[in-house]
Amino acid sequence: MKFGRFIYLAVLFCTINTISNAQGFMSSNSWRKYRHEIYLGGGAANFLGDLGGRNQIGKDYSYADLEMSLTKPSMTLGYRYRVSKNFGWRTDFNYMRLWGKDALTEETFRNNRNLSFRSPIYELSTLAELEIPISKIGNRYHIKKTMKRRFKSSNQLVYGFVGVGAFYFNPQAEFGGKWYNLQSLSTEGQGLPGGPKKYKRIAVSIPFGIGYRLNIGRQWTIGLEYNFRKTFTDYIDDVHGTYYDPTLLLQYKGPVAVALADPSKGDIPTATMPNADGTGAQRGDKQFDSYMAVELKLGYMIKSKKRKKTRAKF
Repeated sequence: MKFGRFIYLAVLFCTINTISNAQGFMSSNSWRKYRHEIYLGGGAANFLGDLGGRNQIGKDYSYADLEMSLTKPSMTLGYRYRVSKNFGWRTDFNYMRLWGKDALTEETFRNNRNLSFRSPIYELSTLAELEIPISKIGNRYHIKKTMKRRFKSSNQLVYGFVGVGAFYFNPQAEFGGKWYNLQSLSTEGQGLPGGPKKYKRIAVSIPFGIGYRLNIGRQWTIGLEYNFRKTFTDYIDDVHGTYYDPTLLLQYKGPVAVALADPSKGDIPTATMPNADGTGAQRGDKQFDSYMAVELKLGYMIKSKKRKKTRAKF
């Protein structure tokens, strides 16, 4: 072998080996060494429900109905376990704040309704994750005998996920410079005579979405993720059904409850009055609420300890 060719192959081997070490997960089975990962995420959250939205009648689950000015921060702490090379299971704890405000839309009915809310979200979820490599490094020049094993792992991947979660929420509204918990005020007569039953502030969600992740070094990852939550409650914003009799609401809950149940501007005089058949006027629709977050995530993969081999003694 000529000396120049030997130098070329030696440099190529060192380069590939360096890249493989930097990227982590370079051999087909090295994912087994890094099954466990913890990660932190931070980004922006928003809400899709009855309040606010675009300047026309809202459409359920339409991104056009997002009020971008009310985008608020979100945070995540999570743990991932790799079941196989392309499949993982993870648990997330999320915190975010959701807001809605009718005054920000020019749609006539909702602007006149003039309802608003804010709510913290504390969510715990478990999710299944499928990873799809999008770039690979190793043996790309097909040079024989440069390595005993082919490098088959990637340094970049996209993934999709779906799971189930439970979350706590507590809608609040402002009156006279003070914030009030709306659930206890029964703004639609929840728990009062003739009204619906009181709603719970813990509900179930179905989180699903997509993400992109890049390996940095042997044990660090960074990525971007979009997570949408389909929920099974319509009360995140405390708006669901019809207006309750203000006389009864005043009797049972007091003047603050009356004010927050119907802060309408009066631009549509009969909008909050009972219908001709005596039923309450519509205050909200009965479509379940949803929320979402886009987050940047930083992860650290924990290397598994090698098991000591024991020899059988006879």
